[in-house]
Amino acid sequence: MIRWIAALCFAANSVAGAEATLLSSYTWSLRDAAFGGISSLHLDDKGQAFLATSDHGYFISGRIVRENGEITNVTDQTLVPIKTTKGAPVGNLSVDAEGIAVGAKGRIFVSFERKHRVWAYMDTNSAAQKFPKHKDFKSLQNNSSLEALAINAKGWLYTLPERSGRLDKPFPVYRFNGKAWDKRLSIPRRGAFLVTGADFGPDGKFYLLERDFKIPLGVATRVRRFTLAKTGFVEEQVLVETAFGTHDNLEGISVWQDDQNRTRITLVSDDNFNFFQRTELVDYVVE
Repeated sequence: MIRWIAALCFAANSVAGAEATLLSSYTWSLRDAAFGGISSLHLDDKGQAFLATSDHGYFISGRIVRENGEITNVTDQTLVPIKTTKGAPVGNLSVDAEGIAVGAKGRIFVSFERKHRVWAYMDTNSAAQKFPKHKDFKSLQNNSSLEALAINAKGWLYTLPERSGRLDKPFPVYRFNGKAWDKRLSIPRRGAFLVTGADFGPDGKFYLLERDFKIPLGVATRVRRFTLAKTGFVEEQVLVETAFGTHDNLEGISVWQDDQNRTRITLVSDDNFNFFQRTELVDYVVE
């Protein structure tokens, strides 16, 4: 999540050296004081029903409507407070939910920054289930920790902090195999881009959403794709890399397959509850 006070300059859509094509961009709004700050996204297999989390500690669900392949509306929207292990709404420094992953049986996993942790939920109305922590979690940088969360077909969780510490230092990847966390994997850092989201696609590949930010130009977005092999993350590809100001502050990513068997990447932006930003839904297709 970024905090800034300068208004963003939104430029015309421009994608440099990408293997994915922009299909549509939609500004999503809702008359609810709790709406905004959306930092993660999970879509169903059809790319319609979604579940997201916000910086202020809410689950947000609904449906994305598309006409002729373009996003035209968001319906059936519901906001539910994310709960603590005691069943009360999260509060204070515990609210900042940044990553989401949903298992095959519907179990929900959420990663948080500030109080660095992953919690599990049976559904959006349930109390949190305590989850093991890696020893590194307590020493992660405040407001820049467990930004991305993804789950693979085996049910293993993968989470990354927003920052690596240096431009030449890889991003550490924390992996939970159902019993314990390890830190055997990493992803190379390329330039000033920082991690904002991650997902495993239906192709089994790992998709990493990143951003760079410059005043007064705004945000640049990048999506990289990797194959996860026994040796680590290999076959790196840049699918999307935008000019500054193309989109708002995209932080959530969900990868799915459309009815033409194409890989679709849907992204959502965190407006930081600022009047000069917007909650944006974006669709890309990998040709």
